[in-house]
Amino acid sequence: MEWFWFASSDYWLSRLVFQRALAAVYLVAFLTAALQFRALIGERGMLPVPRYTARVPFRAAPSLFHRHYSDRFFAGCAWGGAALALALVAGAGDAVPLAVSMLMWAALWALYLSIVNVGQTWYGFGWESLLLETGFLAVFLGNEETAPPVLVLFLLRWLLFRVEFGAGLIKLRGDSCWRDLTCLDYHHETQPMPGPLSWYFHRLPRPLHRVETAANHVAQLAVPVLLFTPQPVATVAAGLIVVTQLWLVASGNFAWLNWLTIVLALAAVDGSLVAAPPALPAPPLWFGVLVVAVTALVLVLSVRPARNLLSRRQAMNRSFDPLHLVNTYGAFGTVGRVRQEIVVEGTDETTAGPDTVWREYGFRGKPGDVRRLPRQFAPYHLRLDWMMWFAALSPAYARSWFQPFVERLLEGDRDTLRLLAHNPFPDAPPALVRARLYRYRFTTREERRETGAWWHRTPVRDFLPPTRLV
Repeated sequence: MEWFWFASSDYWLSRLVFQRALAAVYLVAFLTAALQFRALIGERGMLPVPRYTARVPFRAAPSLFHRHYSDRFFAGCAWGGAALALALVAGAGDAVPLAVSMLMWAALWALYLSIVNVGQTWYGFGWESLLLETGFLAVFLGNEETAPPVLVLFLLRWLLFRVEFGAGLIKLRGDSCWRDLTCLDYHHETQPMPGPLSWYFHRLPRPLHRVETAANHVAQLAVPVLLFTPQPVATVAAGLIVVTQLWLVASGNFAWLNWLTIVLALAAVDGSLVAAPPALPAPPLWFGVLVVAVTALVLVLSVRPARNLLSRRQAMNRSFDPLHLVNTYGAFGTVGRVRQEIVVEGTDETTAGPDTVWREYGFRGKPGDVRRLPRQFAPYHLRLDWMMWFAALSPAYARSWFQPFVERLLEGDRDTLRLLAHNPFPDAPPALVRARLYRYRFTTREERRETGAWWHRTPVRDFLPPTRLV
């Protein structure tokens, strides 16, 4: 039976690139989990999983770890997910029967869902839900045994539309600087984690910042509509989204958000414009029925996210179901004008006084040493560094984890110290730890030439007074 209306070989190349790239994003996500979980949510972590699952029922946060948790089991799931993702990057999904390929993609989704649903504050980022929603749709995209189903390709465009259009709307409805085109006078400096080129972006002439902001509005509010137009217009729209996302990759560190958005855009490209598609068979009946059922489910679940898009009280980065099947997205409805950073210090002196010598802990990604050029870490996600940015905005963001973090520094906890770039107490843990809030700004060109510093900082107030183990 030829379901010409249901599947199209024109997208065989797009599907191939999409699946390989999505598997690569999964690989980074699982590696991030495997390398950081012990200090964050492990048995002796700042927010232990067992404590969370004891108070949150399975139905509210479905996860394998409700059944059983140990650090060894979590590590096995994370490293197992990384291995499976690597196999899919290498094309394993096309080397097995269709049903097995679907099970492989479903296993990736289930493993990462299990991690996100017990990750608590550390996994409260929009790109976690975006990866899960994208990964769920990828289960039903098929492999080389069948032409790509048009309905799933449509759902991927619907997802990309919500990501971009939602981000555009939240800006227009939020900070006035988006409407007067001045937000990028501040954003490159005050964004959560600047990259190695952020200083240069910040120092662009202000008229170029206006152009940047206006172009962002076009890319997020006008271009996504074109995703639903006939080819090759939809391919051009996808290309414009890719270019915009690469600009964001160059100017900052947003974990895998930009890369995953690029992956979604690639699924909208008509591969037949690049290479002649092979003659792929129509999908089997059971697969077609399953795709239709999933499409109906996603459309029903899309009602609340669609209403959210139209609401004046639009929420961003919110999941409407515990499986993260259909979510709402958005970023930077408000842009900070001033950058504040928490600087964590320790001393081996038992009493703090005016002459106490404090030594500073160094973080991998967030600004600290003013002479240190910001690094490029994305798509790898430095969860502690990101949460330090939120904590500097308000102590409320740090209420659940900052005190445990300090306690582990005082204990010299090895897993916690591995999250940092520099431990000033390599031989023995400090007697006291404190945290201070500083105002950071990028240096001017003249200051940069004279001092070699990328940042200038001035103290604001104490964030945490000198603290010792009780």
